[in-house]
Amino acid sequence: MLITGASGFIGRCCLPLLAGSGYEVHAISSSARAANREEGVTWHKGDLLDKKSTEEIVARVKATHLLHLAWYAVPGKFWSAEVNRLWVSASLDLFRKFIMHGGGRIVAAGSCAEYDWKYGLCSEGVTPLNSSTLYGKCKNHLYSELEKLSAEMHVSMSWARIFFVYGPGEDRDRLVPSVILSLTKGKEALCSEGSQVRDFLHVHDVASALVLLLNSPVEGAINIGSGRPVEIRHIVRMIARKLGKEDLLRLGALPMKPDEPKYIVADNTRLVDEVGWHPEYTLSDGLGQAIRWWNDYEGNSPA
Repeated sequence: MLITGASGFIGRCCLPLLAGSGYEVHAISSSARAANREEGVTWHKGDLLDKKSTEEIVARVKATHLLHLAWYAVPGKFWSAEVNRLWVSASLDLFRKFIMHGGGRIVAAGSCAEYDWKYGLCSEGVTPLNSSTLYGKCKNHLYSELEKLSAEMHVSMSWARIFFVYGPGEDRDRLVPSVILSLTKGKEALCSEGSQVRDFLHVHDVASALVLLLNSPVEGAINIGSGRPVEIRHIVRMIARKLGKEDLLRLGALPMKPDEPKYIVADNTRLVDEVGWHPEYTLSDGLGQAIRWWNDYEGNSPA
């Protein structure tokens, strides 16, 4: 099998699960030094925006299964970056070459950003796909094109709409690590009032859902989320309690964005009932693990 985005936040967690599933795992990384040298994984350096590079790797591997996670993901910038359009084209080229070389099953990463967030609860095939961002529009356009391609070429495909992910290796400027790092350093953690409701899932549980989905015959769009609504303030308070630093938490110190959606939660019925997935981490356990990871990471970092 072939995995793209293998050295990314979610990709790294997929590698041991894929290897443990009995696959001969081939991973693509755009860097010369892959971030994770998982045992049983063959690494290929390649740039998916370079069609020649993609062709060479796909032709060499001749994989039967493809897990496509790679995309432009610079925090804050990916929402409106024009490079999103290039990733649509590059991904379609990857899919075509994969099929041309004998591939039969594709699972690709979509996003909850494809949905119209004013509806709150997001259900596949029910909630309108009307993103307000270029990122969400491009992801959904790729889904539509992959759907057509899979029907035309008679290959199996599933589109994983991933919701809000946290855990080890997350970008340090995102919500969970930013609060953990501020509090562990004895600094105030400045937050909004935190009334926003979101659907958070530990990265290991996201990875297990993706690998289970890859191994299944289930097709079409599948939400990858906990299905459990949780307020942002509940999350940051839980972190503060675990660290014993509740006095440093500053809810309401930052303004709410005027266009901030109040409620974004996955209907994960298909994931649970059809794919047979269940999470391993509770929110409390997952946040505790994230705290330990960041403490170890910071402690082992060079001065």
